[in-house]
Amino acid sequence: MIKSKLKSMKVIGINGSPRKDGNTSILIRTVFDELMKQGIETELIQLSEKNIEGCKACRACHKNKNKQCVITDDFFNECLAKMAASDGIILGSPVYSANVTSQMKALLDRASMVLAGNKGLLKHKVGASVVAARRGGAISAFDTLNHFLHSKEMFLVGSSYWNMAYGNAIGEVENDREGIENMENLGQNMAWILKKIHSD
Repeated sequence: MIKSKLKSMKVIGINGSPRKDGNTSILIRTVFDELMKQGIETELIQLSEKNIEGCKACRACHKNKNKQCVITDDFFNECLAKMAASDGIILGSPVYSANVTSQMKALLDRASMVLAGNKGLLKHKVGASVVAARRGGAISAFDTLNHFLHSKEMFLVGSSYWNMAYGNAIGEVENDREGIENMENLGQNMAWILKKIHSD
């Protein structure tokens, strides 16, 4: 019996929280732990350390079709290049005013515009969203993240429940046992589908 060969794979996690190592980071790293057990490389991008301006709706990216935004003095183009080079993408955000953070929204708005002018850049990648919430708004934020992934022709990974966990102060999501177990299961499912896609 000949075993299938697997290419090296990489998943990036984008933490949209303004808190570098807060609850959203904990959730992404929990998913990462399961991916790394399966030999999948991971990289965490913390938007709290980066600057991403909002979209100016100039549509120059549609004209240029160079897979970039014309705003070049912030982190966006580097981030989009990392997304395009990856095999999987995890988007993570805490809930702010019943939705994703302004940092994450700026990324999604810019990326949506560039990708509309450069179709297929994220096609057939594996995607997942995770949300940290104090109490309400988790579904709204989850939907925003998933709408982006789904509209870019990515394969969305599910788990045993919607990918959210509850906590306010840093570290409190670790007390949400069901939420953490859901993240672990998400990582296992993401590894499974990545291996299915990339096996010879």
